[in-house]
Amino acid sequence: MTRDVREAVAEAHRREWAFVLAATARVAGDIDLAEECVQDAYVSALDAWARDGVPANTGAWLTVAARRRAIDAHRRDRTLRTKLPLLIPPDGDQEPEPELDEQEPSVIADDRLRLVFTCCHPALAREAQVALTLRLVCGLTTEEIAQAFLVSEATMAARVTRAKKKISAARVPYRVPAEADLPERLDAVLTVVHLLFTTGHTAPGGTDLIRADLVDRAVQLTLMLQQLMPDEREVRGLLALLLLTDARRATRTAPDGRMLLLEEQDRSRWDRDAIAEGQRLVMSALRGGQPGRFALQAAIAALHAEAPSYGETDWLQVLRLYDELVRVWPSPVVVLNRTVALSMVDGPAAALAEVALLEDDGRLAGYRYLYATKADLLNRLGQRADAAKAYREALAVTANAQERDFLTRRLSEVS
Repeated sequence: MTRDVREAVAEAHRREWAFVLAATARVAGDIDLAEECVQDAYVSALDAWARDGVPANTGAWLTVAARRRAIDAHRRDRTLRTKLPLLIPPDGDQEPEPELDEQEPSVIADDRLRLVFTCCHPALAREAQVALTLRLVCGLTTEEIAQAFLVSEATMAARVTRAKKKISAARVPYRVPAEADLPERLDAVLTVVHLLFTTGHTAPGGTDLIRADLVDRAVQLTLMLQQLMPDEREVRGLLALLLLTDARRATRTAPDGRMLLLEEQDRSRWDRDAIAEGQRLVMSALRGGQPGRFALQAAIAALHAEAPSYGETDWLQVLRLYDELVRVWPSPVVVLNRTVALSMVDGPAAALAEVALLEDDGRLAGYRYLYATKADLLNRLGQRADAAKAYREALAVTANAQERDFLTRRLSEVS
């Protein structure tokens, strides 16, 4: 087997997994079976592509292979039921067998979005819904999901396993929710898409700062959500947040590959069309009552986008928006992000006191941005030895090569 084939399969896994699984789930009628069939298709691709060459459309090849396996599995099951009826007593409550080529009408046209809504089933706890969807539909690794939830990889693996077992035990079928049931699942779906974007915006590991495939997928899913539910303000808020944040993509690294902070970026190169659309969506999301967490985050991103420079940002308004965001969404990560605005309004000492409270709280233990923020504040206060220690702590839990390079340079400056 050539290296080119292995790389082609790996690239197809990275880019096509969500499409292939979503298309296969409609035939399989069961998410567990669909995942098994898709995994088999990827394994078979290693031999088939080495023998016949890499197909022009790898996603279509994998989808056909996985769906055939799902159909074969159902045929074997039907054969067993036909040949050995005495082993399966009649059960009036038994789930009807899924149609192999089911094309039921649905308000959700895209298979990926259908599967996201399906996985965010109310029978599961919220964290289990989000984790399972990120693993199955979005193709994130257990390690990447664990970092998003600030838990260990073993803990997250156990959560995903329990969620799949609960779906199996409760005999939850692959079934797209009715239109009336979509709103109750929307917050979980928005959380999934936001975490998918966040993972792509700054990759937890690897050599690249950005995983463009995940960022683009998150934006596409949000655009489809807006078409599906145009009256939902939080959908507009999330889309605004993604557009405003991604508008800076081209300026987040220097020509030599160095990671650049917001204050170092060339604002003339930001995507002004995306910013204009994001600002329009923010205004729409903020009207009509109490704004939600995504609308508030988008409003903060809009203030950064419209500021002529980092120093000229309306930091007082940013801090006020963070105060409201903490009230609506009391996440320790939000509290940590707020300390940046607090340092610009009340000084680094006030922000460092808030960071100390977060350290004592313990929920952000092992979170690389907690140590990096602490190090930056200590450096601004002239406490270089303590800053160096905090930079070393951040390096110890940072896997992305570009972030490590940035932290190493900062460490050398204060050492």
